[in-house]
Amino acid sequence: LGITGDPARFARLTGQRSTIRHNFLGWHQGNALPKILGNLRPIPMIAIKTGGAITPASIASGRGDAFLVQLNRAVADFGGPVYVRPLPEMNAHWNDYCAYNRDGSARGSQHSTAAFRKAFRRIAIFARGGSAANVAQRLRKAGVPVPANLDLAPTEARIVWNPQGYGAPDVRGNSAQAYYPGDGYVDVVANDLYDQGFKAAWEANDALYAAHRDKPYAIAEWGLWGIDDPPFVE
Repeated sequence: LGITGDPARFARLTGQRSTIRHNFLGWHQGNALPKILGNLRPIPMIAIKTGGAITPASIASGRGDAFLVQLNRAVADFGGPVYVRPLPEMNAHWNDYCAYNRDGSARGSQHSTAAFRKAFRRIAIFARGGSAANVAQRLRKAGVPVPANLDLAPTEARIVWNPQGYGAPDVRGNSAQAYYPGDGYVDVVANDLYDQGFKAAWEANDALYAAHRDKPYAIAEWGLWGIDDPPFVE
């Protein structure tokens, strides 16, 4: 729910009952995945961030496959639906997998939007898993390398693509759509919407929703930024 402080008090005051529990995972935390998923029952959602450990181009080329195999096995062993939210807020300069710096300059080919789209596709394919032949076929179609000795299990992963409505920086090449990997790699489109100084980016949220009307839509993160604003919550 994105609650800081006392989630039990929040539930008591609001009557909110959520079946989906959300946590953030670093690229180096593959060994902890089974425990993390178990703690997020009944339905986990895990946001995967790189923490500077690997670039989008490296993920696309297969250099992060050891982690992705761990992800596949943990989701398969969980035995139920798991929302996988790879590289969220990718069009925000504070994330190292964004294609742009704060001043609007590009970060280069290792961080390009083209590299990001391929990296996202690879993560989605590994997370969903399947037979070796099927996974290899999907990797070739996605335009990324096929590793030898594929050994993945089918899962109930649901892939969440989650930009910000507005890019930060808000330049043409850093739009949400520039990072979209294609419908076949996305189960849910999501946005993060915070109320900062009694201003929330409703127009950008509406535009993102309108651009993907054929997909389920979620607000993966939302909240009040140091203020109290009941109309925003309503």
